[in-house]
Amino acid sequence: MPQFTTPPALLVLTTLPERAAAEALARELLAARLAACVHVGAPVRSLYHWRGQIETADETPLAIKTRAELYPQVEAAILASHPYELPEIVAVRISDALPGYLDWIAAETVADTR
Repeated sequence: MPQFTTPPALLVLTTLPERAAAEALARELLAARLAACVHVGAPVRSLYHWRGQIETADETPLAIKTRAELYPQVEAAILASHPYELPEIVAVRISDALPGYLDWIAAETVADTR
């Protein structure tokens, strides 16, 4: 496994029911320096189990690149603006990546000072 000299990075995945809300969250995360980059994807059709039923919803996916140490703040920002009772928030540690890209994520985000 590679040894990175930069802080560990995460890819945080979530979805929102409306594109405008997804773009607003992306801009909020960027403005707060909680993300270096946010991909706002094309709408997808989600099918899922919810309360004993199979449900469907059109959603806009987000892929958020951030420092691992900022995850609690990213999660809180998603929860604060998310309309779902139980939103998808999945964080995947980036184990392999171009070192310069990881340096860029670190440079474009702020460390949690709390």
